[in-house]
Amino acid sequence: MNIYDISRKAGVSIATVSRVINGNSNVSEKTKEKVLKVIDECGYTPNAFARGLGLNSMNTVGIMCADSSDPFLASAIYFLERQLRQNNYDALLCCTGYEVDVREKYLNLLLSKRTDAIILVGSNFVEANNENNQYIRDASKKVPIIIVNGALDGENIFSALCDDYRAVYDAVKALQESGCNKILYLYNSKSYSGNKKLSGYLSAMDIDPSVDPDQLDYVQHFNGNIIEVRDHLTSLRKNGLEFDAIVTADDNLAIGAIKYAKLNHISIPDELSIIGYNNSIISECSDPELTSIDNKLEAVCNNCISTLMGALNGQEVPLKTVFSAEIVKRGTTRF
Repeated sequence: MNIYDISRKAGVSIATVSRVINGNSNVSEKTKEKVLKVIDECGYTPNAFARGLGLNSMNTVGIMCADSSDPFLASAIYFLERQLRQNNYDALLCCTGYEVDVREKYLNLLLSKRTDAIILVGSNFVEANNENNQYIRDASKKVPIIIVNGALDGENIFSALCDDYRAVYDAVKALQESGCNKILYLYNSKSYSGNKKLSGYLSAMDIDPSVDPDQLDYVQHFNGNIIEVRDHLTSLRKNGLEFDAIVTADDNLAIGAIKYAKLNHISIPDELSIIGYNNSIISECSDPELTSIDNKLEAVCNNCISTLMGALNGQEVPLKTVFSAEIVKRGTTRF
């Protein structure tokens, strides 16, 4: 038994059956009752493909992320999938890694599955080389594209993100006002979001933005685990670099900074202040608890889905929504 059989037995079109299955109000009550009666008599259970027939909708959204083991990305996927489910949409998840050609392959795979839209989770999908973003713009001609925590200009491309520049700027200024003047910035990504955070630090420190950050002692681009971060900071200290505060681009880096302080018997926050980013659960699990920037991830993800639902329903929705961050003060800062 399939949707064609239901259509034939009920004496209505496939599109009408699909509208009834999807709860579309554009069906008369009499016709709806007739179709539902046939479905009940036949014991028919619609599959995802059948639901899409006649409505040009599979009620399915593709989600792409680089690495679902990343706590930030994993949380985003949870928030997005929860909101999609509440709007009666299923989700297909692809973990793509960071190579552009692999991402393009997965995006085309999701398009071939007739998904209604595609969500790109993480600003790392927005490449500095604009040519590498063309496959996203091409896909947006077919379905809406939503970017979480990143932005890309283009028709039918929507984004919701935190003001990372202002967040880091405010954090550095708060440290300066608390008496810190040798503030180290530690980051692990040169993504869209990563570059905004770096710009916020440079501006707050009155550093010329045209200066190559790789040439600055107090800007450290380091991609390692917590223990490797601890050892890297220890090495900087042994080589004579003095710092009384550390601002990091995510909480994992900040935990490495806490371990550095403990290893070297440095008092937190009396001798060293530390601020993380993302306000993840580990910020409350650390000792001392970590002051961290809350980038409003749940609100960002909820906005992405509400924007998507509006776009799918033909409503006018903003192409870009920016949220303000909040510094959550805990035990690693004096302010």
